[in-house]
Amino acid sequence: MNLTNTILTGLKEIWAHKTRSALTMFGIILGVSSLVAMSALVHGMEKGMKEALVAMGGIEKIRLETQSELPVWQRHLADQARGLTLSDIDVLRSGAPLVTEVVPAYEMRGWGGNAAVLSRAGKNTRASVVSGTIPGWAVVNEHVIEHGRMLTDSDEEQARSVCVIGTGIRDELWGNPELTGDEIIPVGQRLTINGQTFTIIGMFQHYESEQARREREYRKREGMGLTNAVSGPTRKRGYGGRASGGGWMFWYKNNAVMIPLRTMLIKFRSGVGASETPDFRLSTIYFRVPSMEMLEPALQQARNVLMFTHRGIEDFTFRTHEEWAGDINRIIGSTRMSGTIIAAISLLVGGIGIMNIMLASISERVREIGIRKAVGASTGAIFIQILVESVVIAVLGGIAGLGFSWLVVDLIAGFTPTDNAPEITAASLAVAFAFSVLVGILAGLYPAARASRLHPIQALRYE
Repeated sequence: MNLTNTILTGLKEIWAHKTRSALTMFGIILGVSSLVAMSALVHGMEKGMKEALVAMGGIEKIRLETQSELPVWQRHLADQARGLTLSDIDVLRSGAPLVTEVVPAYEMRGWGGNAAVLSRAGKNTRASVVSGTIPGWAVVNEHVIEHGRMLTDSDEEQARSVCVIGTGIRDELWGNPELTGDEIIPVGQRLTINGQTFTIIGMFQHYESEQARREREYRKREGMGLTNAVSGPTRKRGYGGRASGGGWMFWYKNNAVMIPLRTMLIKFRSGVGASETPDFRLSTIYFRVPSMEMLEPALQQARNVLMFTHRGIEDFTFRTHEEWAGDINRIIGSTRMSGTIIAAISLLVGGIGIMNIMLASISERVREIGIRKAVGASTGAIFIQILVESVVIAVLGGIAGLGFSWLVVDLIAGFTPTDNAPEITAASLAVAFAFSVLVGILAGLYPAARASRLHPIQALRYE
């Protein structure tokens, strides 16, 4: 019996017992669809997290901050700690060659005691960060100007009252173009930051995840405004949902404000030190390392030169994205493992179902098998026939499972955050189908061996 006839025989057996075969294949369908859905969900999570990591400057960006509490063995020197100053910039640039793109900043963040309030025409909002800095800050933090211009060295030297804002600030103080239907570019207009008047000279591009961008463009093409998705009174829904344009990290970038460093120090830091003397210390210094392989030597180099200029007082700390990247890998790894175990159990149940139906089929066909062996069918031919029938059931279940997986993923996408929307990959489809075939082979081995070992005389006498 050739392979084609064997496959046709298997299909006839399946068709002869349609209900039983369908119920048997249901386990394979669930297993394959759950494996594909798990892979799609994990891929979406990984893509969203890595997009956010890149949006915040990537893993090579390092943030150097003032450490408010000294190590235990240095706390008696707290009154001598000077914090980060502009002289540290020159020291890092000249004494730490592994460190690049050194950028000073004093930042007022949207939380804590130094939060900044932005106002315009009776409307108020809080920026995620108001950064007094130099033009290189935009490069380090992956900001791109879309309208107007970037800060210049001249703005810094003359301490001009100018700023560059994100689209989130525009939306809060001037209106969201998707809601108003009009293009809003507030370049040249004014706002106040903690009561100080600033002129807007530029606006960053809008930041969002790739999935959020596609959904926004789809709504625009179909004429669906954001108001269609929001019912009831106007309200803020937080920073992590779809309305925020792809997650908290993208919200953070869209609500950033950039002003000249000298302007920040003069307008917001003069007269805030001891005895109301100007306090020109920095809150943050940004820099990059060439690669993750050079991270440790670069940080050690920076620490050595800073410890020398800070007279041995460790009143600073380095903050990297290593832990964030590690968290991404751990979360993805554990999620993938959990999903794989669940899918494997589903496929195992499906394999047990195939084995059960094949054993039942053999019991019904004992005399048929005896006749075939009596007229010359070899043990190997009987083995192959039963094994092929088992694989045919698994293949049909696998194909149906691949089709069903698209429906499952669409359902999951309905309640998944936009920046973590699941995405089906060709690799996951191939792996899921291969596993379904493997389950069919393993499930058919025992029934095939049992059928092939039947003695023809005993089989012919079977009732």
